[in-house]
Amino acid sequence: MSARHWVKSYGSIPPEIDPDRWSSVTAMLDQAMLRWADRVAFHACGQTLSYAQVDRLSAAFCAYLQHRLGIEKGDRVAVMMPNLAAFPIALLGIIRAGAVQVNVNPQYTPRELAHQLQDAGCRTVVVYAGATPTLAEVLDATGVDSVITVGPADGLARPLPGPAVDARLHAAVPFTQALAEGAGLARRPVAIDGADTLFLQYTGGTTGLSKGAVLSHRNLVANTEQYKVMMPEAVRPGQEVVITAIPLYHIFALMVNFVGYFSVGAENWLVANPRDMDAFIATIKAARPTVFVGVNTLYNGLTMHPGLKEVDWSRLRLAGGGGAAVLQATSERWKAVTGQFIREGYGLSETSPVVSFNPAFIDAFSGTTGLPVPSTDIRLIDDDGHAVGIGEAGEICVRGPQVMSGYWRQPEATRAAFTADGYFRTGDMGQFDERGFLRIVDRKKDMIIVSGFNVYPNDVEAVAASCPGVAECACVGVPDARTGEAVTLYLVRLPGAALTEADVMAHCRTALTAYKVPRIVRFVDALPKSVVGKILRRELRSLA
Repeated sequence: MSARHWVKSYGSIPPEIDPDRWSSVTAMLDQAMLRWADRVAFHACGQTLSYAQVDRLSAAFCAYLQHRLGIEKGDRVAVMMPNLAAFPIALLGIIRAGAVQVNVNPQYTPRELAHQLQDAGCRTVVVYAGATPTLAEVLDATGVDSVITVGPADGLARPLPGPAVDARLHAAVPFTQALAEGAGLARRPVAIDGADTLFLQYTGGTTGLSKGAVLSHRNLVANTEQYKVMMPEAVRPGQEVVITAIPLYHIFALMVNFVGYFSVGAENWLVANPRDMDAFIATIKAARPTVFVGVNTLYNGLTMHPGLKEVDWSRLRLAGGGGAAVLQATSERWKAVTGQFIREGYGLSETSPVVSFNPAFIDAFSGTTGLPVPSTDIRLIDDDGHAVGIGEAGEICVRGPQVMSGYWRQPEATRAAFTADGYFRTGDMGQFDERGFLRIVDRKKDMIIVSGFNVYPNDVEAVAASCPGVAECACVGVPDARTGEAVTLYLVRLPGAALTEADVMAHCRTALTAYKVPRIVRFVDALPKSVVGKILRRELRSLA
């Protein structure tokens, strides 16, 4: 296979981008706030924030962090909230201080949260009030000494009622108070360059406990530039209207919806709870988006709602899909209503995330994840590290300016994640066609993707194995029309144990985020094993 054979299919797409076009993400977003000062930046909770207001509020939050909490360049600050107006304000305040944002799922269990806060070394957490009981449970076991709590409409003109802050967090400071105090303080400018760390994006990689992918300012500047040249028709400065329903703590929405679209002055409608489908549809009706980005399960749910047909889709220019495989049937149902097929891409937390995307000249669902983005090299290799030919499956290995430097404080895991010549090993299997379009065919490891979220069997098995009555267990993913894959747990009971499916699920719910909890529990007499005693997950998948 010739080097970067996909470039011949680029057409008007430049083969290279400038990853140093901006010195940092902070500089890139600062210019957006100046250029688009009078334009609406965000819609949330029925209210709006202009770019100028985001500029002012994030500067105040930055000053608060610097003067009141002593946050300095390189310090890690955790942000644990759904898609609220406070998210972009907090993020911009954190990165203007030169600090590193650690993105945390607000649905984490105490066990998951404690690991991430300890591993990242966070001293400060910005947390949604509804998630404070989880934080309170583990706070004493972490190094966190400053908690800032967020209500639903914090940062907006009109407050809204929300969950109470857990009483155990008696020293917590409301976000509104931090903004008010910071407004009277002078923000200290911080010198930031492309090599400085921007995000710690936690991911299991391919196996095991979650690890922090170290993403630099340059990584995200590069990925923004790569995305823009793949789809210029939907990245028009000052003209786009984007719906953000996938969570901003997920790298997909974080880069594409926030960093990417904020940098070009887009109007962004934040959806905090897309499960409230009626309210979600009402938001889409009001927004009349030009850009919609989601995972297959989100699209699938919307196509099942009769209200989708009542939306004026005449302005829609891009329906982008990623996070998990987009199904052709879903794309067809979506196009029947909106007129646009779902344009699929591929990426990972470790790659900021976009690796490949179906470019603007593709006019129908391709069943592939598109062409590698500019300035990116992809090598598909076999188990011996040799490149495979066109049409043959191999592990996808990526090199480019959007690829992380490594995992936070895990040199061994970092070494294992890269080939000797510096390509990141994704653990995913893919194949190229003659034109250079990449198709994902399987995962080399056993990771399960539920609604775009990674579930690692070792994590589930560790929790399930601690359930009284379990002799041994193994976890696999099976295809599911609603969530892409369903977590399926195979269990062997201890002799005499009267363990039920409900018992196992209840136990798992105490230590696992909802999407990781097994949807299916099957009891078996024995698990298939190799001659050396290794459980053969592939045989379990064939039983499903």
